[in-house]
Amino acid sequence: MKAALATIAVLVLALGCTSEAVQVEENGLTFSLEAIKRLQELTESSDVTGQQSPRLRASSGSVCADPMLPQELLPLCRQRGASASLSRLAMVPLDVCEICAFAACTGC
Repeated sequence: MKAALATIAVLVLALGCTSEAVQVEENGLTFSLEAIKRLQELTESSDVTGQQSPRLRASSGSVCADPMLPQELLPLCRQRGASASLSRLAMVPLDVCEICAFAACTGC
């Protein structure tokens, strides 16, 4: 019984560790997949006019100033070319990234 419980605990921990293992690389920095998901939520929520892709419309200044932006993305906001990098990250196909079929994603 104890062995079965220990095995289940190890499997749960292993699953938790692997879900955080996927990293997305951009401009020499790496970010967790969860941070990229949050960035995409923020850029999509800034969609107002509906004419252009919301991911391309959000400016780096407004995204970087958002208090809901994950802290790990702040160094990118301070780099030159932050707007282009944020736009690329906002367009990362998460479903493909989760299985590491996208070149910028590692750690599967």
